Amino acid sequence: MTVHEALLARRSMRAYKPEPVPRDILVKVLKDAAQTPSWANSQPWEIVVAEGETLKKIKDGYTDCYAKAVKGSPELASPHEWTAAAKRRQQGLFPDMMRDCGEAVNQFGPLNASMFNAPAVIYICMDKILSTWSVYDIGAYSQSLMLSAAENGLGTIPAITLCLYPEVLRRELSLPDNLQIIIGIAIGYVDETNSLNNLHTSRSPIEENVTFRM
Repeated sequence: MTVHEALLARRSMRAYKPEPVPRDILVKVLKDAAQTPSWANSQPWEIVVAEGETLKKIKDGYTDCYAKAVKGSPELASPHEWTAAAKRRQQGLFPDMMRDCGEAVNQFGPLNASMFNAPAVIYICMDKILSTWSVYDIGAYSQSLMLSAAENGLGTIPAITLCLYPEVLRRELSLPDNLQIIIGIAIGYVDETNSLNNLHTSRSPIEENVTFRM
């Protein structure tokens, strides 16, 4: 698989088979992602992989929070405002879903709440003393990880819903106080029978956001 092919193959998959990902494949994906460049080779990412009983406890904790209508409070704050261009692109998501997924769009909320039924979630953290510049490095790391996953026959989705309740994550993952939870990436074998995974979101032509100066 070429880089171009991996970029086209990688999509946010929202429904997974229950079978676990073999440890050696997860390790291979993580080793690939470790090649990501970072500022002065700082490699700010700290990774915790939730699987099996640990992930079940996290899902149970989230279910309890949802039942009690606990407001989510991810440690990396979500945006309060978007540009007009970003809002216009976001508005295209629902038509794309209706076009590609049909009745499966009704599963969108429940699958978000159940962590997409993924057998593993990779949590990417960084030390609290670091600046937002290191978040850029973690974004690059995330893309490396997801491209390697695609090459190895796995689906992924980075999602803020995976980080909504840090108190649950800190308890079940035994995270030290110095770490900030940045993002979670669900990973696993895609449930090909679920048409929610047929979604292909549109991309703006590069003329909208690329300028050449000569």
